[in-house]
Amino acid sequence: MDFSFSETHLLIQETARKFAEDRLAPGAVERDEHSIFPHDLVKELGELGFMGMMVPEEWGGAGLDTISYVLAMIEISRVDASVGVIMSVNNSLVCFGINKHGTDEQKERFLRDLASGKKLGAFALSEPEAGSDASNQHSYATRDGDHYVLNGTKNWITNGSTADVVLVMVATDPSKGSHGISTFIVEKGTPGFNVAKKEKKLGIRSSDTVSLSFTDCRVPAANRIGAEGDGFRFAMKTLDGGRIGIAAQALGIAQASVDASIAYSKQRKAFDRPIAELQAIQFKIADMATNLEAARLTTFQAAALKDADKPFGQAAAMAKLLASKVAVQNALEAIQIHGGYGYVQEYLVERYLRDAKITEIYEGTSEIQRIVIARSLLK
Repeated sequence: MDFSFSETHLLIQETARKFAEDRLAPGAVERDEHSIFPHDLVKELGELGFMGMMVPEEWGGAGLDTISYVLAMIEISRVDASVGVIMSVNNSLVCFGINKHGTDEQKERFLRDLASGKKLGAFALSEPEAGSDASNQHSYATRDGDHYVLNGTKNWITNGSTADVVLVMVATDPSKGSHGISTFIVEKGTPGFNVAKKEKKLGIRSSDTVSLSFTDCRVPAANRIGAEGDGFRFAMKTLDGGRIGIAAQALGIAQASVDASIAYSKQRKAFDRPIAELQAIQFKIADMATNLEAARLTTFQAAALKDADKPFGQAAAMAKLLASKVAVQNALEAIQIHGGYGYVQEYLVERYLRDAKITEIYEGTSEIQRIVIARSLLK
């Protein structure tokens, strides 16, 4: 089995690392503290080709593989996980969904600008009563000639207040349950489409998370992705790829925790010697690095299966489950290694913990990942 990366992979990794260190790192603390959305930095990511990495060049994307995407996501998230999730949603959910299931007309109208970073996308599935139970959609759309009229509320929507385009899943035939859900492309500025509430969050504070409301919002039928009733299947297939993105985000956070712990342990002294010489600290760092490597291999396995056009849903669920767990564990250990300094904002590790926790929740909780894995194994 070949674990080496190609020259293109290494170039993408180095480009992402340099951008993260030179452009993201200087303002990451301030953006987190004041919940500042990084508009200009997201535009720069688009100019680098990082907002539509897996979209074919003919539709404005970079035409790269999933391995390249994971490498870039790790480097971006290692420095600023908020920017990582903004990038992940646009790539894994929005661009992937339109590229995989949209018509050529939809790709021309929406995908080209999304993939090139000229516009930003969001993915609206969750509702107040439809989180893990995503089939329980209360938002609905009724057909009215060549339009649909949308009504309802969506919540926990990443990029929701800043997005130009939102993929919205609503019930078009509630009597059919999950088979009665459809997906629509809704543009910012459409009458009846509004941002209802911006959340104040524990972590990833410089990415926006909001509720969206739809009140008699008229959307052209031409903006429906796929056939009526295909929306739930569309969402689940799209989230499979999204889980690889979130796993990569978690890997970046976990790597940052290892890096910070190694650096701190070498310069911090206790009992007249660096704490890096203490076996208790060495064992912690060894476990952190080992768990990180296991999560990395699991994530790259999922990415490789996706690139090979093989079934990857189970692997993606495993990657997200493991990587998110490692991100939280590594951040906790990093704080422990830093002692009291790990608990204050002066050092970065407290942010790593706050940012890590959400990776166990969004795009399918860890409990949902276990259900996905078990069902795949037992079918």
